[in-house]
Amino acid sequence: MTPRALHLLGSAGEGGAETYFVDLVRALHAAGLPTSAALRANAGRERALAAARVAYDVLPFSGAFDFMTRPAVARRARADRADVLVGWMSRAARNMPKGPWRRIGRLGGYYDLKNYRGFDLLVANTEELRDWIVGQGWPAAAVRMIPNFAEAVDGPPAPRAALDTPEGVPLLLGMGRLHSAKAHDVSLRALARLPDAFLWIAGAGPLEAELKALAADLGVAERVRFLGWRDDPWALYRAADLCLFPSRVEPLGNVVIQAWAYGLPVVAAASAGPAALLRDGEDGRLVPVDDPEALAGAAAALIADPALRTRLAAAGRARVANEFSQTAVVARWRTLCQELGAGRCAA
Repeated sequence: MTPRALHLLGSAGEGGAETYFVDLVRALHAAGLPTSAALRANAGRERALAAARVAYDVLPFSGAFDFMTRPAVARRARADRADVLVGWMSRAARNMPKGPWRRIGRLGGYYDLKNYRGFDLLVANTEELRDWIVGQGWPAAAVRMIPNFAEAVDGPPAPRAALDTPEGVPLLLGMGRLHSAKAHDVSLRALARLPDAFLWIAGAGPLEAELKALAADLGVAERVRFLGWRDDPWALYRAADLCLFPSRVEPLGNVVIQAWAYGLPVVAAASAGPAALLRDGEDGRLVPVDDPEALAGAAAALIADPALRTRLAAAGRARVANEFSQTAVVARWRTLCQELGAGRCAA
């Protein structure tokens, strides 16, 4: 019997976890695992799921006085004959009903584990996060690690001219929400030390005005393009020469894996996720957190050495093929759910 899964996402925002939710649900469905979704309204995610022919419900996921979401999820689970429900992040976990199905929490960060009480299993996307969950008192046998996958999709690079960026200049790329944790301010301060380079920042968030003001204060506004949230990240990865990822707080660093998949070398701050992922000097560069001078220095060295960029990029591609491919990650989800027993799961 092929196991069946219902994945829940309660976030309305745009970010790496939300993007990966769609990527994994589509991949599982394409691999022949019956997979459906319940999510908060988001036009882009709804279009992507519909295009992949994934059945989904749009539900409020609105908070403590939301009396609609949980029973609606239960109805969907029964209609789908779901063997397992997979909750992405805390809001989804709080709205996951009990029933004949198994309940899995998928964690991509250090969430409050009280939201997962009574769950059958937690899935962490890094070994460090798995160890942290166990350290909080969760039974080790009920925690698994399954990493995110990255797959390069076909598509041309974003044309520089369309974004008022000269050909031939070093082009740096920053990806992620405009939030203090992502440290785009550090990238701007590094850019001030790289007078020939341009920087594209793709992401939306509360610090947009503050970051634009900082760019003006640093005298780099003419060399920065704030792109907002993009539905074509492949075009940006293919256009850039180097990815900057200076996050202050980062449990995983999906941008690192994505950049590797597109053959883009990475300079990252040594927050938890990137420090665990990157092997400094082998498949990328690591610099201290909150150190724009070090970030600029590592970027300048790579800009000046095309052969080093090529070597790091090749090593990153190999890491994706060996550890973070879609095929390997989907297989691990399939195996996990089969191990839960009695044909009561799929994901």
